[in-house]
Amino acid sequence: MSDTAMDLDALKEILTRARGEVSRVIIGQEEVIEQCLIAIFTGSHALIEGVPGVAKTLLVRTLSRVLGSEFSRIQFTPDLMPTDITGTHIFDLATGRFSLVRGPVFTTFLLADEINRAPAKTQSALLEAMQERTVTIDRKTHPLNPGFTVFATQNPVEHEGTYPLPEAQKDRFMLKIVMDTPSRDEELLLAGRTLTDQAPEAVLAAGLVQTVLPEESLPPMRALLLKVGIKDEIVAYAVDISRKTRTHPALLAGAGPRATQMLILAARARAAMDGRDFAIPDDVKSMAHSVLAHRLVLRPEFEIEGLTATEVMDGVIRDVAVPR
Repeated sequence: MSDTAMDLDALKEILTRARGEVSRVIIGQEEVIEQCLIAIFTGSHALIEGVPGVAKTLLVRTLSRVLGSEFSRIQFTPDLMPTDITGTHIFDLATGRFSLVRGPVFTTFLLADEINRAPAKTQSALLEAMQERTVTIDRKTHPLNPGFTVFATQNPVEHEGTYPLPEAQKDRFMLKIVMDTPSRDEELLLAGRTLTDQAPEAVLAAGLVQTVLPEESLPPMRALLLKVGIKDEIVAYAVDISRKTRTHPALLAGAGPRATQMLILAARARAAMDGRDFAIPDDVKSMAHSVLAHRLVLRPEFEIEGLTATEVMDGVIRDVAVPR
């Protein structure tokens, strides 16, 4: 067996164990867990959308425990200021000097809870951190953890008092992950566990979830994805899907070149999660909705008629020829 195959087998084992440990707390949501792991292992960020109570926050807390990483949470509100995120210099009377008080952005996994409840000025405080993994405070730039990952949540049904994310900021998120309510069987299982010491929050608080990867091993694991092969025709398939959105009659704006890059990275990560050292067209197809749909801007006349970005993506994928 080649060294590459052995390395990818190790990556697959880590990902499998991570999924298993997260599933001890999060009931169901297998696809959501996989997409979160894809965002983490590609060094990207994810926007998680779901109604209250589907365990968005609990999911990210559990991921941080499983991957041995520091976790911080910011509750976004209309009065939140950029310095509440990044930090600021405070004058110390004892020393007579200004000292830096670091904000919650100095972490590994950052949960930006209800990000659309803060105005654009505050939302933009995350842009440099997400793109450059640095933070500038009083004209001095500070590096963030190399594994810095933002998970931002938003409620899809409550829009009163919210500020929609600008297109430029949505483009920084590799994936939009939709967390639906559980099935009846899953909710019955959850309800039953709530009456025991196996309730999801209790399992996490009791330390019953194992860490499968120390934080310092996350960058080397990410580097293994570079060993997953992807043929030119599959790269071209991803490019054609992105370009097709730019000429769609129902769209004011389609997916940009960054979206194409993210789609290729996501497809490669999907292949690794399935234990393959090569990507196939189905990897691109399975990730296209999550990577591209939130970047599309519908024309008002089509939006009024009830057309959705998901339906547009269905048509785009159907129209682009699959490589043989």
